[in-house]
Amino acid sequence: MDQGKLIVFSAPSGSGKTSIVKHLLKQPELNLDFSISATSRPQRANELEGQDYYFLNPEQFEYHITREEFIEYKEVYTNNYYGTLKNEVKRIWEAGKHVIFDIDVIGGMEIKEKYPNRTLTVFVKPPSLQEAEKRLRGRKTDTEEKIKERLEKAEAEMKYEESFDVVLMNDDFETAKKEACQLVHNFLNLYVDAKPL
Repeated sequence: MDQGKLIVFSAPSGSGKTSIVKHLLKQPELNLDFSISATSRPQRANELEGQDYYFLNPEQFEYHITREEFIEYKEVYTNNYYGTLKNEVKRIWEAGKHVIFDIDVIGGMEIKEKYPNRTLTVFVKPPSLQEAEKRLRGRKTDTEEKIKERLEKAEAEMKYEESFDVVLMNDDFETAKKEACQLVHNFLNLYVDAKPL
């Protein structure tokens, strides 16, 4: 499938982005598959190789960097990398599907920069930072320190919304799901003359 497309969903924590992506993956007519990121951080007890992440040690990750095998990557902390391998996108395209990403704003913009014609970038926006905080607290998965860190990052990420093709306001989840489906459907039906990986 040489005309496979790339659908990028990025957002601050607490926006509901991951729930929207999961909903889109359940729509068979969209023909999407999820891009699994690579990371050099240690594997957690509940995580599966090739399902949650591709787990590499820092040396392996750096080897792939030197061979230019990532579409995008970043070093979040020292020796703690995250990125998207070109082979992961090829795997999905060869299966005849389009790729959907749930990644941070910088990674999303890097993909758009490299493949402008075949990428749709969607910034999922919470109604307010207060609402994002409420959603994060409602999850009951993070420490107070982690919530504070996520909210500081969210505030910085909100400044990037104008760099995205579409800003999707998620103040009502059912409406946001419908709008996301329509956006993706419309983009997949556009013809693009796009360069290969």
